[in-house]
Amino acid sequence: MTETKLCLRTAPPIAVTMGEPAGIGGEIALLAWQRRDRDGLNPFFLLDDPARLTALAKRLDLAVPVREIVAADKAHEIFGQALPVLPIGGLGQPPCPGAPDPSHGGAILASIERATALARSGEAAAVVTNPIHKQVLRQAGFNHPGHTEYLAALTECTTPPVMMLVCSTLRVVPVTVHLGLAEAIATLTTEAIVEKATITVQALRTDFGVPEPRVAVAALNPHAGEGGLMGCEEIEVIAPAIDILRTRGLDVSGPSPADTLFHAAARTRYDAAICMYHDQALVPLKTIDFEGGVNVTLGLPIVRTSPDHGTAFDIAGTGRASPASLIAAIALAADMSRQRHRASRAESADES
Repeated sequence: MTETKLCLRTAPPIAVTMGEPAGIGGEIALLAWQRRDRDGLNPFFLLDDPARLTALAKRLDLAVPVREIVAADKAHEIFGQALPVLPIGGLGQPPCPGAPDPSHGGAILASIERATALARSGEAAAVVTNPIHKQVLRQAGFNHPGHTEYLAALTECTTPPVMMLVCSTLRVVPVTVHLGLAEAIATLTTEAIVEKATITVQALRTDFGVPEPRVAVAALNPHAGEGGLMGCEEIEVIAPAIDILRTRGLDVSGPSPADTLFHAAARTRYDAAICMYHDQALVPLKTIDFEGGVNVTLGLPIVRTSPDHGTAFDIAGTGRASPASLIAAIALAADMSRQRHRASRAESADES
């Protein structure tokens, strides 16, 4: 028996959260289970309302039986025959596709909290979060910018979590994330680049099995600033960060002009690219693999991934949603969990 097959049978299952119930999270989870054998997915379970998923499967004419479980470890014995669901109450009024309801906020947050607790206790191998709608949650009293910051608080994370986007041929990390471009440039610092690159290198080693990570750092300005003719951020902010990282023994290149950093040949020269702002990172990744991209949070004590798309209210309940990104997120979460387990065992062996 291969190690992969062994892990499929013995590793804890993956916990998948409800997400926004008026969005596409439920239907892509149903479709992912339906394709479990074709895609070789590790067992996973949802933290959701079994009745709403049963009704959704009927609405979409999907032959997906839904089975309630009482504990995460029951998912393995159910997964081959039905979609395991650990019930989360509190939805009240049934969700209407495309019409988010603030009264569902409590159930959405309870799903995330329970999944996180199960991952921290080892009952779940990882957490995969379905997309949320931040406006709805804020109306329900949620005071975090998004999933990443909420998970950091739930896990009592002492270092700032880092967002990485992953597809089959590219990993990217934006230094500034959900900021307008002018604000992103104004807040870009040497310290932030060093911090995010350092966390990225550690994650490449422990979660992705890259023993000697190579990191490329993107420039901010056209042609990497042309020696200051098109901006001085490369000279004053980015190059000093690269120098610090190199003095720490890390394999870091750049600043590299962003227009030549992401073609196929360039991507073979690094394991992850550190980008200066949101779209600089996400545009190339989504161009390469729009449906298969995965959002990963680095620096947490648990493994967390998510589909790299939103709630898609415009197509919710129509059967047009693709499960590709959720399937990729579940598969990557399982791979990262196995890599982290191997790294932990190796570290323990070295200490002994």
